Amino acid sequence: MTKTELIAAMAAAADISRDQAKLALEAFTDGVTDSLRQGHDVRLTGFGAFVAVDRKAGVARNPRTGEAVARPASRTAKFRVGEGLKSVLNG
Repeated sequence: MTKTELIAAMAAAADISRDQAKLALEAFTDGVTDSLRQGHDVRLTGFGAFVAVDRKAGVARNPRTGEAVARPASRTAKFRVGEGLKSVLNG
C-alpha cells in the first residue's frame, strides 16, 4: 500500500476528506519522528511500538567485492509488532 492509497483508505474509513486524512497521517508521522528524535518510544497498545535504537560502529562487507568497510555508529528506528497485530496476521 502506498501513502496515497493509505490516505484514501483512512478518508473512507473515517468519512473525512482526503485532505483531512493527509493532514492526520502527516501529524502522526511527525509525532512519531519527534518522539523518536527525543529518545522516547511510541507504543500503540495492541498494534506495536516504534523504538529508537543505537547501532554501534562496526565493519560491514561490500557484497559485490567482499571489501571490508567501516560502518559508523548511528541511530535508527525499529518497529516491534504488538500481540494484537501478531494474532491478526497469524490467524
